This record gives sequence, structure tokens and C-alpha cells, in this order.
Amino acid sequence: MLDPLHTVSGEPETLAPHPPGTHGIVTPAQAWTLVSHKKAVLVDVRTAEERKFVGIVPRSIHIPWALGMALTRNPHFVRDLEARVAKTDTVLLLCRSGKRSALAAEEAAKAGFTRVYNVLEGFEGDLDDESHRGTLEGWRFRGLPWVQE
Repeated sequence: MLDPLHTVSGEPETLAPHPPGTHGIVTPAQAWTLVSHKKAVLVDVRTAEERKFVGIVPRSIHIPWALGMALTRNPHFVRDLEARVAKTDTVLLLCRSGKRSALAAEEAAKAGFTRVYNVLEGFEGDLDDESHRGTLEGWRFRGLPWVQE
């Protein structure tokens, strides 16, 4: 993965290209800047349950990477993504901690999406020493917009 975003005075420029079949990365703040300037589509790959009970990002679309509490892999993820966004769109993928979205970004890149990026840290970030999320990093920790469904 490459460092994909370059900014000038806080305004988004173009995302740096990455090799075909690979994906790039963006921070939560970079992702929100791109989404709020309508320069990217934010795809939330968390489960419906996570979105309902933890919160959602405004302007995001939902295409789960995994389904249900058992996190069963969604066999239709790429097909669902293709139905909602063009393969040439700038697509930012967000999950709970940035791990599932990295897998989803890798799969999307293999399927021919040319501008797909994983949002580092995810919505809640990694666990802290007391096994709590949202205290070290993540979309919510960074104070970015979100709502409870």
C-alpha cells in the first residue's frame, strides 16, 4: 500500500495513483475531507448491526464485507459494490478498525476498481489496554461527523 493523499493548505488534491490490483490508504480526516468535498464515495463495510448500534458516517453507503454477528463473509460484496459505484470512482472503505476494510479494498482492487482506498483506524480503532475501542484512534475518536441510527 502506498501513501495516497497529498494536500495543499488542507484542500484535497488528487489522490496519488497506486499500482493496478492494489489499494491505497487514507486517514479518517483525509477521508472526510474528500467525502465532504464530493471527491470520493465512502463505503461502510461494517455489518448492519454495527452501524445500528455503534453509529454511521453521514453520506456513507452501506455494503457489508461480512454479514451478521458471526461475520460471515458476504459472497456478493464485489457484485454489490459494482452495482453502487463505478470502477473508476474514488472509493474509500471504512470498517470498525481498518482491518476488514483493508481486505475489502484488496478484493475490490483485484476486481478492477482502480481508485480504492482503505480508511486507516476505521470507525472505532483498535482496542486499548482495557479492551475498549474508541479511546486511541478511529473516526469517532478524531471527532469526525457521525450519527446514531
